[in-house]
Amino acid sequence: MLTESRSAQIRILLASLFLALTSGCGTMYLLQAAHGEAQVLDRRRPIAKVIKSPETPQSLRATLEQVREARDFATQVLGLPNNRSYRTYSNIGRPYVVWNVIAAPEFSVEPEHWCFPIAGCVAYRGYFSEKKAREFAARLKARGDDVVVEGVPAYSTLGRFADPVMSTMLPYGDVELASIIFHELTHQLLYVKDDSSFNEAFATTVEREGVRRWLLYQGRLADLARYEREDVLDLQYVRLFRRARAALRKLYASGLPPPEMRERKRAAFAALASQMRQLQRRAKGASPYEDWLEAGLNNADLASVATYYDCLPGFQRLLQDDEGDLRRFYSDVRDLAREPKAERDAAVCGAPSVEGESAEGD
Repeated sequence: MLTESRSAQIRILLASLFLALTSGCGTMYLLQAAHGEAQVLDRRRPIAKVIKSPETPQSLRATLEQVREARDFATQVLGLPNNRSYRTYSNIGRPYVVWNVIAAPEFSVEPEHWCFPIAGCVAYRGYFSEKKAREFAARLKARGDDVVVEGVPAYSTLGRFADPVMSTMLPYGDVELASIIFHELTHQLLYVKDDSSFNEAFATTVEREGVRRWLLYQGRLADLARYEREDVLDLQYVRLFRRARAALRKLYASGLPPPEMRERKRAAFAALASQMRQLQRRAKGASPYEDWLEAGLNNADLASVATYYDCLPGFQRLLQDDEGDLRRFYSDVRDLAREPKAERDAAVCGAPSVEGESAEGD
């Protein structure tokens, strides 16, 4: 165990209790978050020691070797923070570290927001307990909201603590593991309070570019080609979501009686599900959104996608304008971050398309 862990627990719990008493957030919610984070930190072990331990399975040892290389690449090549994050390993003992609850009103494609002392206002509410997440989701659903609960393999404390590589991050393969590290370190590089769409699209841009450069650096051309094919497919799904979201936004603003609007909403989501199934058949593979299809699509699903992708084309254009120079790109994004939200949105979040999609969505 790390010597910092015990004192970290105390710091987190005391800080969270103080923040709960001095903010509008629920005391019990913050305390569960503090307790969950303390458990994650308390289980950290230096990756070097885990690799050297004779008790470590060879598969885990090989994965952590890849983590060390990807972590060094993140700092040395991608210019991401050089700190203690992702230099330790924490075995969480469950499939996800956090379960996020995303919600949207019955007749809106805009997500609900919750505000917290450190992260500001975000478009989700995270729980370290799946049971508590689903209980909260049930309360939102009972009041009429569309709700989705998503398991999350990783999150960032924005550099306030040394975030570990968690066991929850490992099942997706070493490429996805590297992408998570690049994404979460980008949040540590720059985070704009109260602007989830800006933050997530920026981190997603760096993540995707970082993975491409990482695989090229390693000479893994077959893996790079596979990654780019999957990326293209994912953006095809995103185009479907964007079109559906635009149509539903227009429907919800129409002023139709609720029963008629409800029926048209049902038909819109049925059409989206059919389009997703068609895309899945053409791709001849499993859909990354199979869980959504089985549970039934709703406004919260579309809001979740929008948080990560609405501003993505603008950030990609900015990186292209900077000729792929990540340090110039970071500098330009920092300049944008200082602007009022309306100006940020106009610069990178106002684009109607995703990589070549026309304004009409064709």
